[in-house]
Amino acid sequence: MTNILIIEDDRLLNRGIKYVLMKDKYNVISSYSYDRGYNEFLNNNMDLILLDIKLMNKSGLKLCEEIRKISEVPIIFITANDTEQDIVKGFKKGCDDYIAKPFSMEILRQRIKAVLKRTNIQDKNIFKYKDITIDYNMMTLKKDKKIIKLTTTEYKIIELLTKNKNQVMPRKIILEKLWDANGNFVDENALSVNIRRLRQKIEDNPKKPKYIITIFGTGYTWGEI
Repeated sequence: MTNILIIEDDRLLNRGIKYVLMKDKYNVISSYSYDRGYNEFLNNNMDLILLDIKLMNKSGLKLCEEIRKISEVPIIFITANDTEQDIVKGFKKGCDDYIAKPFSMEILRQRIKAVLKRTNIQDKNIFKYKDITIDYNMMTLKKDKKIIKLTTTEYKIIELLTKNKNQVMPRKIILEKLWDANGNFVDENALSVNIRRLRQKIEDNPKKPKYIITIFGTGYTWGEI
């Protein structure tokens, strides 16, 4: 399911957009402020963002700029002005399209479809969480846009945890999944060593992990449950 984040401080408009998009079977998260919107972006794997260019007390242009530092997620600006100057500013900050108020929901729906099609987001096998980006096709992991070198076993563990985000993966299941076609396997001690090495590579503070979380007596999970 395609995930869309709405960052719009006009609550009535925000709720209206959310209602229409949910009818179209999108998974929608609503936010009414700069800070809450940025936090939702960091903590969710979004496929598209609808962003008000002039949020209350803060600039949507600035928020777009911050998002672009760590993500290429498509952004459509919602603006009360469709002057050339505002449009140019938006594109310079990295937006993919814009729509001027007032607008019909049908036009918005079609613009969303066009942007998603153009960027191929629905077809990309990519996982994003905070400053971590994993390309399952290329088998690569980036932190702050820098590629982190992983061993085959480390990558398999990361793939297993991220593809089962919001679930606790028991150590027994992880060990079973790490068996290869040649019968090579990872034992309990080796799993602990690999988890420790992964944390050293991707965590800001390996002693206080925010990505690979230990569920004592059971196994591991990715991020907060």
